[in-house]
Amino acid sequence: MKVEPSTGEEEEEEAKRARRKRNAEKMVTKAGGGSRRTRRRVQAPSDAIQRLYMACKSVFKGPGTVPEPADVEMLQLLLDKMRPEDVGLRTDIPFFNSKTSSERSPRIACAKIEECENFSMCIFFLPPSAVIPLHNHPGMTVFSKLLLGSMHIKSYDWLDPVTSNVSPALANLRAAKLLVDSDFTAPCNTSILYPTTGGNIHTFRAITPCVVLDVLGPPYSMKDDRDITYYRDHPYSEYADGAAEHNGEKDRLLGWLEEIELSEESKMAMVEYKGPSVTNG
Repeated sequence: MKVEPSTGEEEEEEAKRARRKRNAEKMVTKAGGGSRRTRRRVQAPSDAIQRLYMACKSVFKGPGTVPEPADVEMLQLLLDKMRPEDVGLRTDIPFFNSKTSSERSPRIACAKIEECENFSMCIFFLPPSAVIPLHNHPGMTVFSKLLLGSMHIKSYDWLDPVTSNVSPALANLRAAKLLVDSDFTAPCNTSILYPTTGGNIHTFRAITPCVVLDVLGPPYSMKDDRDITYYRDHPYSEYADGAAEHNGEKDRLLGWLEEIELSEESKMAMVEYKGPSVTNG
């Protein structure tokens, strides 16, 4: 004889089946199996470049000015925390493949993020062995952040007063003091140079594919006599009649800089910036 369950027993059995189903679903979710779709966390876009832009607007006051020490420190801290992804970069793009980067990007490329009267923000892409020749930053305060790769940096400041022992035939040479001559690998601290100190004249040589984020205040301008000048450096002893010192500076820390014309091969290619945009808001 078949015994039919009572209404109460039916409800209890249904509740048990529901609990077993929920427990089974939880186990499937934990194991990563089953057909249930789990909700994925979507990472919000980085606003680091926007915060850097707004900070630059408040820090840079225009030609003839240098940011206050507290403002320099603020920008340095922001740049120290910048990551490649903050400007839309990924290490899996062809540029960072050391076997093909020199073929795909034979020239140094520059992507301009923003430029106004008081400052500019740009990114430089250097394939292996590429060199940004020795150049100056007249009247500028410059922040350089190596985002990816390894490079060699060499920088000078002019020696003052301007004196030399060279012959009139070599009067286009000017004595300078070597400040930096070292390799750097990302991630590393932001470097800062000032209008007359900190290594205002510098050169970059890429060891691996490199990306550098630069902030310049104010930007280059032919109108305001802030046009770029390129140089070639020579050992100090080469033109100093064997002098071992200059105004107390050791010969190994000195050099002669000769103004040169930039060759066609050294000129940069301008490319589109494809990272997060900046707004005035």
